[in-house]
Amino acid sequence: MRTFIKVAPLELSVKCSQSGGNGSSAKRTTLHDLYEQEGQSPWYDNLCRPVTDLLPLIASGVRGVTSNPAIFQKAISSSNAYNDQFRELVQSGKDIEAAYWELVIKDIQDACKLFESIYDETNGGDGYVSVEVSPRLADDTQGTVEAAKWLHKVVNRPNVYIKIPATAPCVPSIKEVISQGISVNVTLIFSLARYEEVIDAYLDGLEASGLSDLSRVTSVASFFVSRVDTLIDKMLEKIGTPEALDLRGKAAVAQAALAYQLYQKKFSGPRWDALVKKGAKKQRLLWASTSVKNPAYPDTLYVAPLIGPDTVSTMPDQALQAFVDHGAVSRTIDLNVSEAEGIYSALEKLGIDWNYVGTQLELEGVDSFKKSFDSLLDTLQEKANSLKLVSL
Repeated sequence: MRTFIKVAPLELSVKCSQSGGNGSSAKRTTLHDLYEQEGQSPWYDNLCRPVTDLLPLIASGVRGVTSNPAIFQKAISSSNAYNDQFRELVQSGKDIEAAYWELVIKDIQDACKLFESIYDETNGGDGYVSVEVSPRLADDTQGTVEAAKWLHKVVNRPNVYIKIPATAPCVPSIKEVISQGISVNVTLIFSLARYEEVIDAYLDGLEASGLSDLSRVTSVASFFVSRVDTLIDKMLEKIGTPEALDLRGKAAVAQAALAYQLYQKKFSGPRWDALVKKGAKKQRLLWASTSVKNPAYPDTLYVAPLIGPDTVSTMPDQALQAFVDHGAVSRTIDLNVSEAEGIYSALEKLGIDWNYVGTQLELEGVDSFKKSFDSLLDTLQEKANSLKLVSL
């Protein structure tokens, strides 16, 4: 049975659009233990104004922030906190999309400032804030490169991650952007095959950079978790046998455990050792999509079994509060590798095609972000129209 938290963990929620921060004083939490004992960085998967509402979260052990078009769509369309800046932008003649980016860039810059001390303390190892290129560019290799360069330049903060989707057209973009010394959060990874391509793009980019010091070019690979179960569970229910039904809720964590094995394999050996000599840092695995979609599952299902060194777990409010309230801290990511391999192959034997799953989820992910982006631009256009009517 799921528990709903009503007291202390609610202090960890960011309350968008209120005036000032929520001001709660934080004490040590399991998030501090997660980092100090197990080497996993807890990040927060949300961003809105006032950005100072992140301060209690930082004090509670949060070490970075991820954003995406859906997060900004919710933040900007449901809040009045953006109105003054938006009004000024419209009145100065900015078009709607240019105004959108100005709103986003301000939030990203303000958040980067809050995490700067963590970035400095870890010599660029942590304390990042992620901002995604336009989802309309998901099939545009060169457009993505140009957008990433532009965002990196205008945000102008050392601890910004430019998010690039792991679509087939954007894998070469990752190599190119890394080679130019820009740090990247690769997003929307749903399969082991694509994950390996992403690692190779990072390594290729580092090798192609020509930099003698690679220590400030870093990356995370955002491997999505809960959405995998959402899709595979439906397929298993369609198969309907007892064996199939018994595998519900197990696919995502099993695949993630195998991704960590791949990570360890790829970031070792002569090729990697040569890059380490130039200061290269591993591209950390970041667990994304960590909120539980099925209420029948434990609310820490996509956090608790994926704890291990050199990883990041980015959590929205629901997952973060649940883990702070009753999460246990111990290394779990490689506790049952043979069991993970067994689940992965059992699913294949039942006819689950992992490549199909990866492709389908990628299409859904890109489409969802495009819809959020387009919807927000429509909302902003309506706001602009009403502002113009008011100003007449």
